[in-house]
Amino acid sequence: MKAQPESRTIHRYVALDLHKEYVMAGAMNAAQEWVLRPRKVEMMRFREWAAANLRQGDAVILETTGNVWDIYDIVAPLVTRTVVAHAGAVRQIAEARVKTDSEDIKRLLRLLIADIVPEVWVPPAPVRELRSLISYRNRLVKTATMIRNRLQSLLHRHNLKLGENGLTDAEWWESQPLSALEKLQVRQELALLSRVEQSKAELETELAKMSMSAKWGKSAVRLLQLPGLGLITAMTVLAAIGDIRRFASPKQLVGYAGLGAGIHQSGKEHQDKGITKSGRKELRWALVEAAWRAVRSSEVWKQRFDQLAKRRGEHKAITAIARKLLVTIWYVLTREETDRYASEEDLAYKMLVLSWELNEEARLGLTYKQFAKYALMKLGIETDITRFVRKNVPRRVAPRDEVLARMKELGLSL
Repeated sequence: MKAQPESRTIHRYVALDLHKEYVMAGAMNAAQEWVLRPRKVEMMRFREWAAANLRQGDAVILETTGNVWDIYDIVAPLVTRTVVAHAGAVRQIAEARVKTDSEDIKRLLRLLIADIVPEVWVPPAPVRELRSLISYRNRLVKTATMIRNRLQSLLHRHNLKLGENGLTDAEWWESQPLSALEKLQVRQELALLSRVEQSKAELETELAKMSMSAKWGKSAVRLLQLPGLGLITAMTVLAAIGDIRRFASPKQLVGYAGLGAGIHQSGKEHQDKGITKSGRKELRWALVEAAWRAVRSSEVWKQRFDQLAKRRGEHKAITAIARKLLVTIWYVLTREETDRYASEEDLAYKMLVLSWELNEEARLGLTYKQFAKYALMKLGIETDITRFVRKNVPRRVAPRDEVLARMKELGLSL
C-alpha cells in the first residue's frame, strides 16, 4: 500500500540495506548527488547512529528482511517518511550484473527518489506479535517432525515393528536390540521431542487466549464459526491479513494470498495458468488446510468440491475451494456476519467442540459450556441456546446469565 503523501518537504533520501551484522547506509538529494556516501554501521550501534544522523526532512527506504521491523521502529520516529520496499519486487538488485552493497544502496535510492517503490504494508505491533508467534509455532512443528523422522529412520534401519504405544514409548525403545549409542540417541531424541511438544502446547494456549482477546476476539470467533477453520488456521489467517479494511474487495484479498489464477496472453493466444503463488505462503497453507477440512465436515462445501473435482481434478478443485473460502472470510470479516449456511445450533456445537480442545487456561477460567456460550455471545447471537442435539446426543451450553456473572468475576468482556 502506498504511504500517504507528506506535507513536509523531503531534503534527503536515505537507503538502509540491512544485513545480519551491519546496516549499509547512504543518502542522496533529489538531484541524485551523494550527501552521505555508503558506509557500514554495525548493528549493535545502529540506534546511536540513527539518532545522530537521521532527522526530519529525510525519506528512508528499507527492504523487507528478517529484522526490518526492529530497524523500522528505530527509524520511523526520527524522519519524515519511512518506506518498506517489497524485496521480491525489487529483485533487480539481486540480479544486477554488478552486485555490491554500494550499488544496492544506489538502486534503492533511485526507486525512492522517483517515488516508484513497491511498498509493503507496515503491520502494527499486535499483528507483528501474532505473526511471530505463528512463525515460532511452525518452527516447533518442523523440529518435532525432524525428530520423529530420525526415530522412524532408526526403526527402518533395524526392521523394527513399532510398539502399541507409539513412537514416544521410552520403555519399548530400551527393550529393543540397539547399541548403547543408539539408545543414548533415542533417549535424547525423546527428551527433546517432549520439550518441543510442551513448548508448542504452551504457545497454542497463548494463541487460544489471544483468540478471545479484545484485539482479536471478535474476528477470530467469526472465522472459527466457518467450516474447516480451527484455532491455528484461524489465527494464521488473521496474522496474515492484519486489518481486513486494507482490502477493498475479495479479489484483492485473493491476490494477496497468491490464490488468484495466472494468465498468459499474447496476441490471440489466451492461456489460463495455475495460481500465482505470489502472496503470503502461510495464508495459502491455512486456506488449503481449511478447505480440505471444510469438504469433509460440511455438505455445502463437499457438494461444491465434488462438482469442481469432476471437471478439474481434486488438486485444482481444492485450490478453488480455498479461494472461495477466502472470499467468504472477506465477507464475514468486513460485514461482521455469521455463517449463512449454519444454524444457531450448528454454531453452538462448533463452539462446544472448540472448547473441548482447550485447557482451562486457554478457556480463560470458563467451563466448557460457559466458554461455548461466551464464544456465541462474541458472535452476537442473541438467542439463549442452552440445549440441542448433535449426533443423537443431547448437548448443553451454559445460560447467558451464568456466563455474564462468571465474566464479571473473571474480568472478561465481549
